[in-house]
Amino acid sequence: MKPLLAVVAGARPNFMKVAPVLRAIEELQPGFAPVLVHTGQHYSPELSDVFFTQLGIRQPDVHLDVGSGSHGAQTARVLEAFEGLLLKASPGIAAVMVVGDVNSTLAAALAAAKLRVRVIHLEAGLRSFDRRMPEEINRLATDAISDLLLVSEPEGTINLRNEGVAESRIRYVGNVMIDTAAHHLAEAKSRPVPVAGDYALVTLHRPSNVDEPESLSAIADFLREAAVKVPVVFPVHPRTRTRLEQFGLLSALNSASVTLLPPQGYLENLALMCRARLVVTDSGGIQEETSWLGIPCLTVRENTERPSTLSLGTNTLVGTDFVRANALIDDILQNRYKKGSAIPGWDGKAAYRVVREVDEFLAKERCSTEPS
Repeated sequence: MKPLLAVVAGARPNFMKVAPVLRAIEELQPGFAPVLVHTGQHYSPELSDVFFTQLGIRQPDVHLDVGSGSHGAQTARVLEAFEGLLLKASPGIAAVMVVGDVNSTLAAALAAAKLRVRVIHLEAGLRSFDRRMPEEINRLATDAISDLLLVSEPEGTINLRNEGVAESRIRYVGNVMIDTAAHHLAEAKSRPVPVAGDYALVTLHRPSNVDEPESLSAIADFLREAAVKVPVVFPVHPRTRTRLEQFGLLSALNSASVTLLPPQGYLENLALMCRARLVVTDSGGIQEETSWLGIPCLTVRENTERPSTLSLGTNTLVGTDFVRANALIDDILQNRYKKGSAIPGWDGKAAYRVVREVDEFLAKERCSTEPS
């Protein structure tokens, strides 16, 4: 019987990363078998079910159903539930693969490490160097207890080396998010979008942008100004919509040249993105996808854990400097904005490298534990 690899996914960004890995496992038939675990961190149909359907992800082998909650409560529930799964399965689970930087990532890694089950972190080494971000804490802690660190961003290897991580634990594999985009791009392009001609696509969800009335009001003002130059399409995250309504900003946006949409599935969002003249976002994944697509991206953050999107890609950090952001929109519309270039390993084949590295890692682990 093949050793089992628990592949843990909990939130929307995870689904787009595990999909190509599961597909590569099926194609390559390595010396291990996957067990797909859905923690239930994102549980609503628009943030979970639609992604499984559109990305062709099979139904999870295990669903932990942890639901929402504060960072501490949610992390604790995933840790407790996943520990229970590992104890029941032991010694059947040879290793656990966690992806990204959500609460489920850290919780599953902690549960595995404490039970001495090997931990593999896919998308390791990303650093914003801003510990006010919950995701940054999750990244640092997960990398510290992982046995194999699979790096997606060129700077990630440097970050891990600077933190004293042994070279033997680090592998640069490239970006599996791009694998998913490449696999579904043709299908996305065949889908209609709700506007014709040039438009700006907007996605915003980070608490630092949407949870305070001052910051969200400034963003809403910026979007109304931008909409004078180019139509704005804004799929509104549930959290963001709640805050827009709470702060009395939703009707003002509706009155401008802004098309407000409900949360979009993966294919619908990719369809909107690949046709957009520009994107305004605070999403890490969209910084990556726009750079690969060659779409100008203005990121409403002061930092990014994906610096190659700035140096090689099409991303610019604008923070809260909306005067600069408006000037950059003019540059984009006048074709004066940077074009971007290819980022190493963002080639649509990262998942195959992931599977080969994991297969080699588990084979070495078996050899080291087998009696001589």
